Amino acid sequence: MSDERLPARIEPRQVPRIWGRRWLDPLYPATEELSEPVGEVWLTGRDCRLLEGRFAGRTLGEAWREMPAEWRGTRLAGEREFPILTKFLFPELSLSIQVHPGDSYAAKYETAAGGRGKTEMWYVVAAEPHAEVMVGLEAGVDEASFRQAIGAGTLKRALRRLPTSEGETIYLPAGTVHSIGPGQVLCEVQEYSDLTYRIFDYNRTDASGKPRELHVAKALDVIRFGDSTAGKTRPVMRNRGPVEVSYLAACRHFAAERWRFAEPFDLIPAKEHFDLLIFIAGEAEVVAGESRRRFHRGEVWFVPAGLAGCRLEPAADTTLLRVYLPDLASLKRNLDRDGMTREEMAGFLFE
Repeated sequence: MSDERLPARIEPRQVPRIWGRRWLDPLYPATEELSEPVGEVWLTGRDCRLLEGRFAGRTLGEAWREMPAEWRGTRLAGEREFPILTKFLFPELSLSIQVHPGDSYAAKYETAAGGRGKTEMWYVVAAEPHAEVMVGLEAGVDEASFRQAIGAGTLKRALRRLPTSEGETIYLPAGTVHSIGPGQVLCEVQEYSDLTYRIFDYNRTDASGKPRELHVAKALDVIRFGDSTAGKTRPVMRNRGPVEVSYLAACRHFAAERWRFAEPFDLIPAKEHFDLLIFIAGEAEVVAGESRRRFHRGEVWFVPAGLAGCRLEPAADTTLLRVYLPDLASLKRNLDRDGMTREEMAGFLFE
């Protein structure tokens, strides 16, 4: 291909967290016991490096700034920074009870941290029988009772608990109070932001023995009290030839689909946006032009927009997540033409 527009692997980066694990099964089973607990594996961090292709050896942030506009996609040509952060989460302990700000608040008060809020989703890669998350507030919890729970040390009772099972998706708009319990592995898809306001952290201390910083005042500024769209989505499945496509979640910040397949098929990327392919299970080869490369679970691949085509040839039943930045109006039109009802769309599409 004359413009060298090929799918490219991105090197994941392990991020130590106080609540993380020292082993990374089932996605990285060959990993030896780690010297410190790893809580996150960043797949599309701007400092993650591309491993092959035209930008091999460059960080994703560097490559994005140098990338031809047609590789990014017609809708994303003006994006100055790479817009989607994806990661795997490996909690051995519960995460802090926390909340993320929205875009308007971040733009006003968090310019030094990038000025972007954080709406996110979780896809449950694996879960033990008693795994759960806390998402949103119990019915009747308002700001006054929430403040009271903070003071009384009963904050966990104010949050809605959701058991988790493999294959489920949970959507969390900015302003949703939440936490993640142990015994599960999640794939997180989010706006590119690392802004987190901790409200309660189980009295844990940092490496120097000091209590970890809390951000209660800012959290109270951004929490959404009352009705919320946060919670488990209702995915809709459609067969696309040999591929079972499940629409997991879509909003203006990202869209995620699960693809399951056991036979080869051709992938024709859209011209409007690039795709990220996050491999959850299985084994296959990615074929584009004269390039033929094997993927493994736990990897993410960047697929440039407008690629003439590539072929996925599985050697076993394979599951991947396709992630992209959608035009919601266009997505709804396409789903409508496909015969999907408004009620079905409401289960996973959020405006």
